[in-house]
Amino acid sequence: MAESAFFSPLTHEGVFAVRGTDAGTFLQGQLTCNIKYLTGRASLGARCTPKGRMQSSFRIVPQGDGFLLALAGELLEAQLADLKKYAVFSRGTRLADESAQWVRFGLYNGDAALGSLGLDVPAEANALVESDGLLGIRLSAGRLEVWAPAERAAAVRASLAQQMPEAPLNDWLLTQVRAGVGQVFGATRELFIPQMINLQALDGVSFRKGCYTGQEIVARMQYLGRLKRRMYRLAVQAEAPPVPGVELFSPVHGSSVGEVVLAARSAEEVELLAVLQEDAVQDGRLHLGNPQGPSLRVLDLPYGLDSEREIQR
Repeated sequence: MAESAFFSPLTHEGVFAVRGTDAGTFLQGQLTCNIKYLTGRASLGARCTPKGRMQSSFRIVPQGDGFLLALAGELLEAQLADLKKYAVFSRGTRLADESAQWVRFGLYNGDAALGSLGLDVPAEANALVESDGLLGIRLSAGRLEVWAPAERAAAVRASLAQQMPEAPLNDWLLTQVRAGVGQVFGATRELFIPQMINLQALDGVSFRKGCYTGQEIVARMQYLGRLKRRMYRLAVQAEAPPVPGVELFSPVHGSSVGEVVLAARSAEEVELLAVLQEDAVQDGRLHLGNPQGPSLRVLDLPYGLDSEREIQR
């Protein structure tokens, strides 16, 4: 991936909406992030089981009379169906699949292109701007998103194409790997608690908001537990990126020591995020797919873990 600007259609994710007068209250009891923070801001977040395992992770933005959540497309139907079971007790809340109503693009080094669409997004991570029906979101490290109503998608795409090349989804996912942003897919559903993919370091977990499904387990891990498995960034010589859920191995243990979270191809190798046992990382002998598989090396993440900062949200 070159460091020059590009854009990619985000075709791997779907969007569902939670709307109505009680939408915020309803979501506050369901999600790890704090809905009260979402004024002029987007956020990462997750929805957990009562045992704190993530059923999905997403990016959430306020829009109109509610909120939009973008998540892996393969998870959308099940998450929507499950949430509707609880929404019947919240009369002022409506849920719907709005994947067909929105088209989303990821932009790398695309501030000028967003500006030409009337979206001057502040430099702060998670900043959100809405203009003429379009949504612009600042992610991190040169990463931006634009969300367009479906009827305007062709015009937005043409505008972007005049200013930067369109790149395959792999290139966008590579920026996500390098930003250290994990994500739940079908193969990793209910496999991780939020801290295992460093979600608390990316402001996707609030420890001050009060109760939500799985909150007790997530909070206990933050305040009392010692996390023995967390997400690392790695590189491996391989022909194709491994899919989420592929296991990693180490002679430190006789069984798997972790799972792939997300992977993408760079010009020289494959880069990936994986949740791994701490002692296996310290040993350094990590292998992809099986105990004799390709060797992996650990790369730096662009952020650190700071529990004191994390619990202030």
